Amino acid sequence: MRKILFLLLFQFSVSAFGQMRWNQQYQQYINQYKDIAIEQMQRWKIPASVTLAQGLLESGAGRSELTRKGNNHFGIKCHGWSGGTVYQDDDRNNECFRAYRSAFESFEDHSRFLASSQRYSGLFRLKITDYKGWAKGLKAAGYATNPAYANRLIEIIQLYKLYEYDNYKNYDKFMAKQTKHAFIGLVHAIHHFNDNYYIVARSGDTFRSIAKEVDTSYRKLAKYNERDKNDVLEEGEIVWLLKKKRKAPKEYAKRMHYVRAGESMYSIAQKYGIRLKSLYKLNHLKADYQLKVGDSLKLR
Repeated sequence: MRKILFLLLFQFSVSAFGQMRWNQQYQQYINQYKDIAIEQMQRWKIPASVTLAQGLLESGAGRSELTRKGNNHFGIKCHGWSGGTVYQDDDRNNECFRAYRSAFESFEDHSRFLASSQRYSGLFRLKITDYKGWAKGLKAAGYATNPAYANRLIEIIQLYKLYEYDNYKNYDKFMAKQTKHAFIGLVHAIHHFNDNYYIVARSGDTFRSIAKEVDTSYRKLAKYNERDKNDVLEEGEIVWLLKKKRKAPKEYAKRMHYVRAGESMYSIAQKYGIRLKSLYKLNHLKADYQLKVGDSLKLR
Protein backbone atom coordinates (compact mmCIF):
# COMPACT_ATOMS: atom_id res chain seq x y z
CA MET A 1 0.00 0.00 0.00
CA ARG A 2 2.62 2.56 1.05
CA LYS A 3 5.00 1.52 -1.74
CA ILE A 4 2.22 2.01 -4.28
CA LEU A 5 1.33 5.34 -2.68
CA PHE A 6 4.91 6.54 -2.96
CA LEU A 7 4.97 5.67 -6.68
CA LEU A 8 1.78 7.64 -7.23
CA LEU A 9 3.19 10.57 -5.32
CA PHE A 10 6.36 10.54 -7.39
CA GLN A 11 4.37 10.56 -10.64
CA PHE A 12 2.33 13.49 -9.37
CA SER A 13 4.96 15.64 -7.72
CA VAL A 14 8.39 14.87 -9.19
CA SER A 15 9.71 16.38 -12.39
CA ALA A 16 11.56 14.59 -15.16
CA PHE A 17 14.83 15.71 -13.52
CA GLY A 18 13.97 13.98 -10.24
CA GLN A 19 13.26 17.13 -8.24
CA MET A 20 10.02 17.66 -6.40
CA ARG A 21 7.87 20.41 -7.87
CA TRP A 22 5.09 22.54 -6.43
CA ASN A 23 1.53 21.37 -7.02
CA GLN A 24 -1.85 22.78 -6.20
CA GLN A 25 -3.28 19.79 -4.33
CA TYR A 26 -0.36 19.73 -1.90
CA GLN A 27 -0.85 23.45 -1.24
CA GLN A 28 -4.58 22.92 -0.71
CA TYR A 29 -3.85 20.23 1.88
CA ILE A 30 -1.39 22.54 3.66
CA ASN A 31 -3.86 25.42 3.71
CA GLN A 32 -6.58 23.18 5.10
CA TYR A 33 -4.60 21.60 7.95
CA LYS A 34 -1.82 24.05 8.86
CA ASP A 35 -3.73 25.54 11.81
CA ILE A 36 -4.33 22.09 13.29
CA ALA A 37 -0.65 21.18 12.82
CA ILE A 38 0.40 24.37 14.64
CA GLU A 39 -2.07 23.71 17.47
CA GLN A 40 -0.75 20.15 17.77
CA MET A 41 2.82 21.48 17.89
CA GLN A 42 1.95 23.84 20.73
CA ARG A 43 0.42 20.99 22.74
CA TRP A 44 2.68 18.06 21.86
CA LYS A 45 5.98 19.71 20.77
CA ILE A 46 6.03 18.03 17.37
CA PRO A 47 7.12 20.39 14.56
CA ALA A 48 4.13 21.51 12.50
CA SER A 49 6.28 21.17 9.39
CA VAL A 50 6.89 17.49 10.08
CA THR A 51 3.22 16.79 10.85
CA LEU A 52 2.12 18.43 7.59
CA ALA A 53 4.80 16.70 5.51
CA GLN A 54 3.95 13.31 7.01
CA GLY A 55 0.25 13.88 6.41
CA LEU A 56 0.92 14.83 2.80
CA LEU A 57 3.04 11.77 2.13
CA GLU A 58 1.03 9.19 4.05
CA SER A 59 -2.36 10.36 2.75
CA GLY A 60 -1.38 11.34 -0.78
CA ALA A 61 -2.52 14.89 0.03
CA GLY A 62 -5.76 13.45 1.42
CA ARG A 63 -6.52 11.31 -1.65
CA SER A 64 -5.39 7.84 -0.56
CA GLU A 65 -7.95 5.06 -0.11
CA LEU A 66 -7.01 4.71 3.55
CA THR A 67 -7.67 8.41 4.12
CA ARG A 68 -10.94 8.38 2.19
CA LYS A 69 -12.22 5.24 3.94
CA GLY A 70 -10.98 5.82 7.47
CA ASN A 71 -9.80 9.45 7.76
CA ASN A 72 -6.36 8.00 8.50
CA HIS A 73 -3.85 10.63 7.38
CA PHE A 74 -0.70 9.05 8.85
CA GLY A 75 -0.89 5.35 8.03
CA ILE A 76 -1.08 4.32 11.71
CA LYS A 77 -1.90 0.65 12.19
CA CYS A 78 -4.17 -0.91 14.80
CA HIS A 79 -1.60 -1.93 17.43
CA GLY A 80 -3.16 -1.23 20.85
CA TRP A 81 -6.20 0.39 19.25
CA SER A 82 -9.81 -0.16 20.39
CA GLY A 83 -11.53 2.27 17.99
CA GLY A 84 -12.79 1.89 14.43
CA THR A 85 -10.73 0.00 11.87
CA VAL A 86 -10.18 -0.27 8.14
CA TYR A 87 -8.24 -2.99 6.29
CA GLN A 88 -5.68 -2.42 3.52
CA ASP A 89 -2.78 -4.29 1.96
CA ASP A 90 0.56 -2.91 3.14
CA ASP A 91 3.71 -4.86 4.06
CA ARG A 92 1.28 -7.79 4.44
CA ASN A 93 -2.09 -8.46 2.91
CA ASN A 94 -5.21 -7.10 4.58
CA GLU A 95 -3.52 -5.27 7.46
CA CYS A 96 -5.52 -3.45 10.13
CA PHE A 97 -5.34 0.35 10.24
CA ARG A 98 -6.96 2.79 12.64
CA ALA A 99 -10.10 4.58 11.44
CA TYR A 100 -11.30 7.94 12.71
CA ARG A 101 -14.53 9.92 12.66
CA SER A 102 -12.73 12.88 11.12
CA ALA A 103 -9.35 14.07 9.87
CA PHE A 104 -8.93 16.06 13.09
CA GLU A 105 -9.07 12.95 15.24
CA SER A 106 -6.35 11.48 13.01
CA PHE A 107 -4.03 14.45 13.64
CA GLU A 108 -4.61 14.22 17.40
CA ASP A 109 -3.99 10.47 17.48
CA HIS A 110 -0.82 10.89 15.41
CA SER A 111 0.56 13.32 18.00
CA ARG A 112 -0.41 11.05 20.88
CA PHE A 113 1.04 8.02 19.08
CA LEU A 114 4.47 9.66 18.72
CA ALA A 115 4.51 11.22 22.19
CA SER A 116 3.52 8.02 24.01
CA SER A 117 5.93 5.65 22.25
CA GLN A 118 9.38 4.96 23.69
CA ARG A 119 10.57 4.38 20.13
CA TYR A 120 10.22 8.07 19.30
CA SER A 121 11.11 9.53 22.70
CA GLY A 122 14.53 10.74 21.54
CA LEU A 123 12.91 13.01 18.98
CA PHE A 124 11.35 15.14 21.70
CA ARG A 125 14.83 16.17 22.86
CA LEU A 126 15.42 17.88 19.52
CA LYS A 127 14.72 21.57 18.97
CA ILE A 128 11.24 22.25 17.62
CA THR A 129 12.88 23.87 14.57
CA ASP A 130 15.06 20.82 13.78
CA TYR A 131 12.80 19.35 11.09
CA LYS A 132 15.73 17.52 9.46
CA GLY A 133 16.52 15.76 12.73
CA TRP A 134 12.88 14.80 13.13
CA ALA A 135 12.60 13.49 9.56
CA LYS A 136 15.74 11.37 9.87
CA GLY A 137 14.78 10.23 13.37
CA LEU A 138 11.34 9.05 12.25
CA LYS A 139 12.92 6.97 9.48
CA ALA A 140 15.59 5.57 11.82
CA ALA A 141 12.92 4.62 14.39
CA GLY A 142 11.01 2.62 11.75
CA TYR A 143 8.01 4.86 11.13
CA ALA A 144 8.12 4.00 7.40
CA THR A 145 9.87 1.29 5.41
CA ASN A 146 10.60 3.40 2.32
CA PRO A 147 14.34 4.23 2.29
CA ALA A 148 13.64 7.70 0.84
CA TYR A 149 11.12 8.63 3.56
CA ALA A 150 13.28 11.16 5.43
CA ASN A 151 14.47 12.85 2.23
CA ARG A 152 10.90 13.16 0.94
CA LEU A 153 9.77 14.83 4.17
CA ILE A 154 12.68 17.28 4.01
CA GLU A 155 12.05 18.08 0.33
CA ILE A 156 8.37 18.82 1.01
CA ILE A 157 9.18 20.99 4.02
CA GLN A 158 11.72 23.01 2.05
CA LEU A 159 9.67 23.34 -1.16
CA TYR A 160 6.56 24.60 0.65
CA LYS A 161 8.53 26.48 3.34
CA LEU A 162 6.71 24.54 6.05
CA TYR A 163 9.54 25.32 8.47
CA GLU A 164 8.00 28.79 8.76
CA TYR A 165 5.11 27.26 10.73
CA ASP A 166 7.51 25.84 13.34
CA ASN A 167 8.23 29.35 14.63
CA TYR A 168 4.64 29.79 15.75
CA LYS A 169 5.44 32.88 17.84
CA ASN A 170 5.95 34.72 14.55
CA TYR A 171 3.10 32.93 12.78
CA ASP A 172 0.76 35.93 12.50
CA LYS A 173 3.56 38.07 11.08
CA PHE A 174 4.44 35.31 8.61
CA MET A 175 0.84 34.90 7.45
CA ALA A 176 0.44 38.66 6.94
CA LYS A 177 3.59 38.60 4.82
CA GLN A 178 2.28 35.67 2.78
CA THR A 179 -1.27 36.98 2.20
CA LYS A 180 -0.65 38.21 -1.33
CA HIS A 181 0.77 34.80 -2.27
CA ALA A 182 -2.00 32.76 -0.61
CA PHE A 183 -3.83 30.05 -2.48
CA ILE A 184 -7.20 31.69 -3.13
CA GLY A 185 -10.74 30.37 -2.69
CA LEU A 186 -10.10 27.16 -0.81
CA VAL A 187 -10.96 26.63 2.83
CA HIS A 188 -12.03 28.19 6.09
CA ALA A 189 -9.55 28.68 8.91
CA ILE A 190 -9.90 25.89 11.48
CA HIS A 191 -9.95 26.94 15.16
CA HIS A 192 -9.58 24.92 18.36
CA PHE A 193 -11.62 25.29 21.58
CA ASN A 194 -13.08 23.04 24.30
CA ASP A 195 -11.22 20.00 22.99
CA ASN A 196 -12.97 20.44 19.64
CA TYR A 197 -12.53 22.20 16.30
CA TYR A 198 -14.72 24.76 14.58
CA ILE A 199 -14.94 27.03 11.56
CA VAL A 200 -16.81 30.32 11.13
CA ALA A 201 -19.41 30.17 8.36
CA ARG A 202 -19.30 32.43 5.34
CA SER A 203 -22.23 33.66 3.30
CA GLY A 204 -23.80 30.81 1.33
CA ASP A 205 -22.25 28.01 3.39
CA THR A 206 -24.21 24.83 4.03
CA PHE A 207 -23.42 21.75 6.05
CA ARG A 208 -22.93 19.92 2.78
CA SER A 209 -20.34 22.41 1.45
CA ILE A 210 -18.42 22.53 4.73
CA ALA A 211 -18.49 18.75 5.12
CA LYS A 212 -17.01 18.35 1.65
CA GLU A 213 -14.24 20.79 2.54
CA VAL A 214 -13.25 19.08 5.79
CA ASP A 215 -13.82 15.53 4.54
CA THR A 216 -16.67 14.37 6.77
CA SER A 217 -20.38 13.49 6.54
CA TYR A 218 -22.68 16.51 6.23
CA ARG A 219 -25.38 14.61 8.13
CA LYS A 220 -22.99 14.09 11.06
CA LEU A 221 -21.85 17.69 10.86
CA ALA A 222 -25.42 18.95 11.13
CA LYS A 223 -26.06 16.54 14.01
CA TYR A 224 -22.97 17.75 15.88
CA ASN A 225 -24.39 21.29 15.59
CA GLU A 226 -27.94 20.22 16.50
CA ARG A 227 -29.35 21.44 13.20
CA ASP A 228 -31.15 20.13 10.12
CA LYS A 229 -28.77 18.86 7.45
CA ASN A 230 -30.36 21.13 4.83
CA ASP A 231 -30.01 24.38 6.78
CA VAL A 232 -28.33 27.34 5.10
CA LEU A 233 -25.91 28.87 7.55
CA GLU A 234 -25.68 32.57 8.32
CA GLU A 235 -22.40 34.37 7.92
CA GLY A 236 -20.49 34.39 11.21
CA GLU A 237 -22.10 31.25 12.67
CA ILE A 238 -19.84 28.81 14.49
CA VAL A 239 -19.86 25.30 13.04
CA TRP A 240 -18.36 22.58 15.23
CA LEU A 241 -16.54 19.75 13.46
CA LEU A 242 -16.89 17.15 16.21
CA LYS A 243 -19.60 16.35 18.75
CA LYS A 244 -19.93 19.15 21.30
CA LYS A 245 -19.12 18.69 25.00
CA ARG A 246 -21.48 18.72 27.98
CA LYS A 247 -19.55 21.55 29.66
CA ALA A 248 -17.24 24.43 28.84
CA PRO A 249 -13.49 24.08 29.61
CA LYS A 250 -12.32 23.95 33.24
CA GLU A 251 -11.30 27.61 33.29
CA TYR A 252 -15.02 28.49 33.05
CA ALA A 253 -15.89 26.70 36.31
CA LYS A 254 -16.37 29.98 38.22
CA ARG A 255 -17.36 32.16 35.29
CA MET A 256 -20.85 33.02 34.13
CA HIS A 257 -22.21 34.08 30.77
CA TYR A 258 -24.43 37.17 30.94
CA VAL A 259 -27.01 37.19 28.16
CA ARG A 260 -26.81 40.00 25.62
CA ALA A 261 -29.42 41.29 23.18
CA GLY A 262 -29.91 38.96 20.23
CA GLU A 263 -28.49 35.88 21.96
CA SER A 264 -30.35 32.61 22.37
CA MET A 265 -29.66 29.45 24.32
CA TYR A 266 -28.58 27.88 21.05
CA SER A 267 -26.16 30.67 20.06
CA ILE A 268 -24.62 30.58 23.55
CA ALA A 269 -24.28 26.80 23.41
CA GLN A 270 -22.56 27.14 20.04
CA LYS A 271 -20.22 29.85 21.32
CA TYR A 272 -18.82 27.60 24.04
CA GLY A 273 -19.07 24.28 22.22
CA ILE A 274 -21.69 22.92 24.63
CA ARG A 275 -24.66 20.72 23.74
CA LEU A 276 -27.90 22.70 23.98
CA LYS A 277 -29.59 20.12 26.20
CA SER A 278 -26.60 20.22 28.56
CA LEU A 279 -26.72 24.02 28.81
CA TYR A 280 -30.36 23.85 29.91
CA LYS A 281 -29.51 21.09 32.40
CA LEU A 282 -26.52 22.96 33.86
CA ASN A 283 -28.81 25.89 34.62
CA HIS A 284 -31.86 23.87 35.75
CA LEU A 285 -33.98 25.44 33.01
CA LYS A 286 -36.89 23.95 31.12
CA ALA A 287 -36.83 23.82 27.32
CA ASP A 288 -39.57 26.48 27.08
CA TYR A 289 -37.71 29.03 29.25
CA GLN A 290 -37.74 32.51 27.71
CA LEU A 291 -34.21 33.88 27.90
CA LYS A 292 -33.87 37.52 29.00
CA VAL A 293 -31.09 40.06 28.55
CA GLY A 294 -28.95 40.04 31.70
CA ASP A 295 -29.68 36.41 32.65
CA SER A 296 -26.61 34.66 34.04
CA LEU A 297 -25.80 31.16 32.82
CA LYS A 298 -23.45 28.57 34.24
CA LEU A 299 -21.15 27.06 31.63
CA ARG A 300 -19.72 24.21 33.67
